[in-house]
Amino acid sequence: MTTAISRSRLTRASGIGLGLATLWFSLLVLIPLTAVLVETSRGGWSAFWRTVTDGQTLAAIEMTVLQALAVTGVNVVLGTLIAWILVRDNFPGKRALEVVIDIPFALPTIVAGLVLLSLYGPRSPIGVDVANTRAAVFLAFLFVTLPFVVRTVQPVLSELDLEAEEAAASLGASPLVVFRRIILPALLPAISAGAAMSFARAISEYGSLVLISGNLPMRTEAASVRILTFVENGNMASASAVAAVLLVIALTVIVILDVLQRKLARRG
Repeated sequence: MTTAISRSRLTRASGIGLGLATLWFSLLVLIPLTAVLVETSRGGWSAFWRTVTDGQTLAAIEMTVLQALAVTGVNVVLGTLIAWILVRDNFPGKRALEVVIDIPFALPTIVAGLVLLSLYGPRSPIGVDVANTRAAVFLAFLFVTLPFVVRTVQPVLSELDLEAEEAAASLGASPLVVFRRIILPALLPAISAGAAMSFARAISEYGSLVLISGNLPMRTEAASVRILTFVENGNMASASAVAAVLLVIALTVIVILDVLQRKLARRG
C-alpha cells in the first residue's frame, strides 16, 4: 500500500516540469481560447445567434465542415494505404516519396495556394481549371492535410509484430481477417489521431485556399475567410462567434472519433 502511494507522488523535478508544462499550455491554448469565448459572450446570446444563423455565415460554416469531413475520409483511406506501402514495401523512389509527403508541413500555406492556382487555375498546364469552385476548396484542404494520417500511422505500423500476422495466416486466416482482427485494432488509435488532426487543420485553413477558391459568398467562402471579413470590419464579436462554433465542431469530431476507435478496438 505504501509503495503504491509513494509511486503516485510526484518528485520535486516532476512537479516543476508539470507546472511549467501546464503554464506553457495555458499561455498557448487555454487563455487564448478563453479570450475567444469571452469576446463571443460580449454581444449576448441574441447577437451570437444572429451571426451564426446569417445565411452567408451559415453557408461558409457548412461548406467548410462538409469539405473537411470529405477530406478526412479520403485521408483515412489513402493515408493508411500510403503508410502501409512505405513500411511494408521497397521500391525505387521511396526516399523521395518520404520527402514529398512532408512538403505540406514545410511549405507556407499561401505558397501552397499559389502552387494550386498555377496547376489547377485558368492557366493550368494540364488543362484542369477548378478555380472558384468547391473542388478547389477540396484540393486545398487535401494538400495541407495529406501528411497527418500517414505520419501517425507509419510509426505504429513499423512497430507491429509480424509474427502474430504470420501465425494467424498459418492457421488459415485470410488476409482480410488478419487485417481486421490483428492489424486494424493496433492502428485505430493512430488513424483516429491522424483523422482528428486532419479535420481540425482543414476547418481552420485559410492560406492555401484564399487564392484558388475565389471566396465567393454562399459558394466557396470558407469559415476562416468569413472570420477575417468580420475582423477587417471591426466586428470582433461576430468573428469570435464563428471561431467558437468551429472550436465546438472540432472538439465534437475529436470526441466522436475517440469513442468510435475505442469501440472498434474492443470489437476487433
